[in-house]
Amino acid sequence: MANILDFSTEDNLQYQFFPVSSGSVQFKIRAANDAHIALTMGPQESDPMYEVFIGGWGNTKSVIRRNRTKPEKVEMETPGILNAGEFRGFWVRWDSGIVSAGREGESIPFISWSDPEPFPIGFVGVCTGWGASGTWKIEDGAEFNTPDKLEYKFGPVAAGSLELEYRGPHNCHVSFTPAPAEIDPMYEVILGGWENTQSVIRHCRQKPDKVTLPTPGIMNANEFRKFIFEWRCGRLTVRDGNTGAVLMEWVDPSPFPITHFGVRTGYGARGNWRISHYYRDGAKPLPPSAPSVAALYSSPPGYPGSAPVIGNAPIVGGNGVWVDVTSGQVPPGAVVGGQDCSGEPLYVARAQHQGAMIPGKLVASHGCAYIPWGGEEHGKSEYQVLVGGPNNWVPTNGSNIPPGAFPGGESEDGEPLFIGRVNHEGSITTGKVQQSHGVCYISFAGQELGFPDYEILMS
Repeated sequence: MANILDFSTEDNLQYQFFPVSSGSVQFKIRAANDAHIALTMGPQESDPMYEVFIGGWGNTKSVIRRNRTKPEKVEMETPGILNAGEFRGFWVRWDSGIVSAGREGESIPFISWSDPEPFPIGFVGVCTGWGASGTWKIEDGAEFNTPDKLEYKFGPVAAGSLELEYRGPHNCHVSFTPAPAEIDPMYEVILGGWENTQSVIRHCRQKPDKVTLPTPGIMNANEFRKFIFEWRCGRLTVRDGNTGAVLMEWVDPSPFPITHFGVRTGYGARGNWRISHYYRDGAKPLPPSAPSVAALYSSPPGYPGSAPVIGNAPIVGGNGVWVDVTSGQVPPGAVVGGQDCSGEPLYVARAQHQGAMIPGKLVASHGCAYIPWGGEEHGKSEYQVLVGGPNNWVPTNGSNIPPGAFPGGESEDGEPLFIGRVNHEGSITTGKVQQSHGVCYISFAGQELGFPDYEILMS
């Protein structure tokens, strides 16, 4: 796409498409109402498809629609958001199934929706209609600012981490909440507070602070400082964005699901922000169709007892296939094996490690799958997800592998590994069953944990 693309759209609801190679597009539009943006796989109006309508219904509200069907996935009241006499700037972003739209100069969207079955986006289309013609300028994005005002601007979280850069004299405030509002429960991280001398972690806006750390000079009004925030099962970690060193950490004994973050400045400080939350560098979109994958335990085609084949993809027990994906992507039809302590679904996954193929769990918000091995939890950005397979779990224990248990991998020594799950600290977590060890291993909070009582996935 050119740096700036100028063109006009008539009042005919006919999209004009152009290719995109990143996870966002920014534009200016001059129209009385109904600026429509389509996100598609190809240069035409076809499913699957996202549509973002800005200033629809007489310039009173905006919506996100999927596959041109109602009801709307989400709608927001946005009276007067467009203007026929002047250009108004907006952006649309997509990352891991989260589609968001916001105003120029603001990184926080005014509307967003998370698609449980995302698809790769290769083209953007624009049009106007319902009595409106439009003039467009499609261009690149920019950073945004926050005023000296203790009021959070909120956005949806797309992963179990948030990376941002802040330029300001002091008081970089970041919050994490279960809704796009300043409500309890709520975590707050204040970096460079108290005239740039101290940083804290606060819970539910209450004192005393959970963590207090002297940080003289941590912020600078003339240069950006990078930070990474991570959360998992109640453990909130703040890292230096350049070195990765842990600055502060706190574990909440009663964690809640985090769905939004907020940013603000105050106490005499104005801030400039760059937020990398919406599009992670290196993230790969889902392929248009499931790639062919070899089953670990299938005989050659035509051999007695071999698995049936559809195309080049072998079908394993329960009509399931293992699909190669990366970076937190969840292919359509993925088998849900449990849920994290935050309530997020965990998918049945497996990954290569040290010469073994090890069953584990996919945590989409973390951008990776986790497998247990050698006493530790290992994150894998490249993994396989079980698609279209069985979801029949049978309780068992020890080395008692029932007939018909679903094979999920093999150890580095060639021993078959099966897929199991256990209840642990408010989660239902999937992992590997190793018969010779008599336990189901799961990865949890950085460790490999073994359980003699577990459920096993059946074909």
